[in-house]
Amino acid sequence: MERCAARRAPEEERRVRANAREYNEKFQYASNCIKTSKYNIVTFLPVNLFEQFQEVANTYFLFLLILQLIPQISSLSWFTTIVPLVLVLTITAVKDATDDYFRHKSDNQVNNRQSQVLIGGVLRQEQWMNVRVGDIIKLENNQFVAADLLLLSSSEPHGLCYIETAELDGETNMKVRQAIPVTAELGDTSQLARFDGEVICEPPNNKLDKFGGTLYWKENKYALSNQNMLLRGCVLRNTEWCFGLVIFAGPDTKLMQNSGRTKFKRTSIDRLMNTLVLWIFGFLVCMGVILAIGNAIWEHEVGVCFQIYLPWDEGVHSAFFSGFLSFWSYIIILNTVVPISLYVSVEVIRLGHSYFINWDKKMYCAKRRTPAEARTTTLNEELGQVEYIFSDKTGTLTQNIMVFSKCSVNGHSYGERQMPEPGDVQDVLGHKAELGERPEPVDFSFNPLADPRFQFWDPSLLEAVKLGDFHVHEFFRLLSLCHTVMSEEKSEGELLYKAQSPDEGALVTAARNFGFVFRSRTPKTITVHELGQAITYQLLAILDFNNIRKRMSVIVRSPEGKIRLYCKGADTILLERLHPVNQDLSSITTDHLNEYAGEGLRTLVLAYKDLEESYYKDWSERLHRAGSAPEAREDHLARLYDEVEHDMMLLGATAIEDKLQQGVPETIAILTLANIKIWVLTGDKQETAVNIGYSCKMLTDDMTEVFVVTGHTVLEVREELRKAREKMMDASRSVCNGFSYQEKLSSKLTSVLEAIAGEYALVINGHSLAHALEADMEVEFLETACACKAVICCRVTPLQKAQVVELVKKYKKAVTLAIGDGANDVSMIKTAHIGVGISGQEGIQAVLASDYSFSQFKFLQRLLLVHGRWSYLRMCKFLCYFFYKNFAFTMVHFWFGFFCGFSAQCTTSTLSHCTTSSTRRCLCSLWVSLTRLLLPRAKGRCPRPQDVPEQRSMEYPKLYEPGQLNLLFNKREFFICIAQGIYTSILMFFIPYGVFADATRDDGAQLADYQSFAVTVATSLVIVVSVQIGLDTGFWTAINHFFIWGSLAAYFAILFTMHSDGLFRMFPNQFRFVGNAQNTLAQPTVWLTIALTAVVCIVPVVAFRFLKLDLKPELSDTVRYTQLVRKKQKTQHRCMRHAGRAGSRRSGYAFSHQEGFGELIMSGKNMRLSSLALSSFAPRPSTSWIDTLRKKKGCEGSSAGSPSGAADKTLRV
Repeated sequence: MERCAARRAPEEERRVRANAREYNEKFQYASNCIKTSKYNIVTFLPVNLFEQFQEVANTYFLFLLILQLIPQISSLSWFTTIVPLVLVLTITAVKDATDDYFRHKSDNQVNNRQSQVLIGGVLRQEQWMNVRVGDIIKLENNQFVAADLLLLSSSEPHGLCYIETAELDGETNMKVRQAIPVTAELGDTSQLARFDGEVICEPPNNKLDKFGGTLYWKENKYALSNQNMLLRGCVLRNTEWCFGLVIFAGPDTKLMQNSGRTKFKRTSIDRLMNTLVLWIFGFLVCMGVILAIGNAIWEHEVGVCFQIYLPWDEGVHSAFFSGFLSFWSYIIILNTVVPISLYVSVEVIRLGHSYFINWDKKMYCAKRRTPAEARTTTLNEELGQVEYIFSDKTGTLTQNIMVFSKCSVNGHSYGERQMPEPGDVQDVLGHKAELGERPEPVDFSFNPLADPRFQFWDPSLLEAVKLGDFHVHEFFRLLSLCHTVMSEEKSEGELLYKAQSPDEGALVTAARNFGFVFRSRTPKTITVHELGQAITYQLLAILDFNNIRKRMSVIVRSPEGKIRLYCKGADTILLERLHPVNQDLSSITTDHLNEYAGEGLRTLVLAYKDLEESYYKDWSERLHRAGSAPEAREDHLARLYDEVEHDMMLLGATAIEDKLQQGVPETIAILTLANIKIWVLTGDKQETAVNIGYSCKMLTDDMTEVFVVTGHTVLEVREELRKAREKMMDASRSVCNGFSYQEKLSSKLTSVLEAIAGEYALVINGHSLAHALEADMEVEFLETACACKAVICCRVTPLQKAQVVELVKKYKKAVTLAIGDGANDVSMIKTAHIGVGISGQEGIQAVLASDYSFSQFKFLQRLLLVHGRWSYLRMCKFLCYFFYKNFAFTMVHFWFGFFCGFSAQCTTSTLSHCTTSSTRRCLCSLWVSLTRLLLPRAKGRCPRPQDVPEQRSMEYPKLYEPGQLNLLFNKREFFICIAQGIYTSILMFFIPYGVFADATRDDGAQLADYQSFAVTVATSLVIVVSVQIGLDTGFWTAINHFFIWGSLAAYFAILFTMHSDGLFRMFPNQFRFVGNAQNTLAQPTVWLTIALTAVVCIVPVVAFRFLKLDLKPELSDTVRYTQLVRKKQKTQHRCMRHAGRAGSRRSGYAFSHQEGFGELIMSGKNMRLSSLALSSFAPRPSTSWIDTLRKKKGCEGSSAGSPSGAADKTLRV
């Protein structure tokens, strides 16, 4: 394989000459070879080790290993450190090598694809990596495009070709590209071999939808645009062949330019762990200093008197230098306090959690055959700490399957269902329940080309079409002409439309059914069957849609020679561009638009304009010159588009229905009860967004007030935000009966809205949001928004979405999650702490940029409340246990230092130290990791939690709050674990020490010797930490038992083996204490000492947990207790039912029911969460501590704007 191109200086412009490799090579353009791998056989070991030793922990243990190789300071064998270090480095290296192997494999597969390259007038098969800039290559149907090509010619008329861009933007719909007319005639290889045109264009960039350049050939120049380009990654469809000139190759292609690395995201637990490890290292240094000072004092005061018996080592000439060497010796001995295996264990657990998400069948969409996917392994526990969700609307909350629902034509509204008058009644929920005949959809049988799936319910619109109403005909004529839809006719009369957006497809389908059937298009014509008559329009220009214009226009010439512009776009844009004579019609249409938006429908305004032949010729010439301009081409075109799209005549408006996804209201209601605030950021108009907010229960009639911010200036927006804050503060004061409240100050944000009562919502428009996000007002906006239960931002751009997320991240100590399904959501998804992509109708760009993906919004509930909460819970329990056992083991050596003359001798012997350390590290970590990984897979379903089952996690959303408040692992919990570890170490050292002072063996000999003491302490340690992990286990299976008791069995097996005669014969210098373990553990006194130590260490922990459970239970404890009570009641009820089976069943329904919910239904409060089965209990103790802590957290600036009214004082489930 040829060497891929090295990094070059940035280009200002690119010059490419066809069929001239020598000319192009002098510019040193990149070859078409791509390289995504990091290593090769030679560089793997040094580069990978260099990367791994950039980790502080690995460098630290390498330093320890070097110290252990120095005999003067090491009392431990070097293999006690090198074994775990090599294990960690090897596991990481194997993982990196495996990942890089697959990258190599993918690179080779792509680079070795075959392509037909025109060399010397002959087509030759060449590998992709051998293609060069300036080559002309031939593509055939269904082939991938090898590089970024300028389309020269194709098998289709007018140089057209069709491509699929799914690998670029996720869109599976076909798109059309066209060669410029001067090259479209170059159809055979002999003509192409003589082609020597030169292209001067923009340098390589990542803009997929833009390209600017000029072709110079035969003393003429021709403008080039994105419509003339075929980008690498596209697939040629429905085109027999085409030829293209390579403009960008390999890493310079737009596909590779867009494949930059996503910003690495770290969790709050990661950041906390890094801080804690530094603290632990400082603690280790302090212990080493204390013991080193003790050694120097002891050697100076006591050791000097025993120089005859205990001489200093060679090179040691003073007590001070002895203390200095002792410091490094204790750093080696106490190194286990810094957890080298912590990072590996954490990654193993995270990997398992990712597989849990991928395996969860309850998050699998059978309709789309799409499972949930964890695209990262580093953020799982942060899913259990989310406080803010930022959601797109279209395609995320809604289905993004558009249906033409209503329309307004010339002031008349069509689309209302005409219900039969007799027999109309209301059901108990207030919905229509027709007892007469149901309305029938409009009959389109007159149209043989109608789409049978299309339904419309107002026959008056079809009657207007048949009566020849001019405005109705123009209305549907516009819909059939003003679009970029591609038509494919599989068989006679069977049309398949491929649109770039569902909205466009719905509009063209509506025109099709009402008799204006779009049949086909060429670069210069559009053919439409109007009420059965085929009419071909000459397509003069397409003024395409973009996010700035928010409209699209086409200019066509009818068969009669009349030139007309048809335009469709957003109402805020088009209504400003109408001719003044449309004022009355505009007013009526605006009322219809407001009515449609109030029903949650997506609206567009339609207009047209007749153009004079002379004006069009002049405008067209200016358009051609603007398209050929070397600079500011986009600006010139935009001004010409704006010029022609004025003084238009209004036709009407369309209304498209985008229904809510299944389960959206329930999901939002449950997430809200979990104290997660949901903000909707959408590009739709305000009325549509607000209506969807009510439909999905974000907004409710029970809310105190919904604030709407629509100011057009900075002062207006500031005033509206100020009034909203004042209303919330006034309401809070009145509810609190005049009690004053104090403004709470945080480090970065002053919040005066912490104590508000009631529920509020905020709706803000895009133009108002632009002012609100300015530097001098962003804090006011955030303060107001965070005090609201729901926030809806309308008419926002993709950049504004990212800015809103960044604003919350900047000022709030909260985890954010962004969820969306389209390319316009990518920036928001990448900005948030966690990005979730919905694989919907708008392609997969959002999925490719996300950390997690699934197909429906309702799965977010399970992702957070089940997987997120469990991941956070498991990780916190693991970390607490890990630090506890490390300190319990290490501090024993610290205490022993005060009784061995600070001589850097281990409490346990070298053999016992190795046995205990390896067993403790490997088996316990392996148990913690594998138990949580293997258990769920063995059970064949999602993992069982350690506190409550998955059903209870979703039934009681308040269980999610400890993660938001970071209660389960924080600095306080860390110090508690450290204190428990130190307490355990004191007992494990001093109890055997006190017993062994006067204890004797069975034969009367003294029991106290160093090796027996070491075995006793080591055995006590392994038993205590094993019992502790048993206490931390909430769900027992065979796998739990195997790893917990198996670790104990493994310890004894290793212990007896290391004191065996066989190892002594093989390694007499290392294994000298033959039979010591057997002799020591054969003494009853030793076992009584071990039992006493274990009981004294464990009993206080058990007592504390029982007292806490009884006096101050957590919500999970209450839920577990309730579950046990229910099971007991079911058992008793089953027994009573069997006993009383012969009794009367009359009135059984009435007697079997508990107190009903009649009052609750009449109050309307239960309508917030109608689909949930709510529990009847509301234990105050289980929530008051959370509320208290939340208020305390607000005082410290860690949260803001959470209402704490009376409603939060009870358990909301």
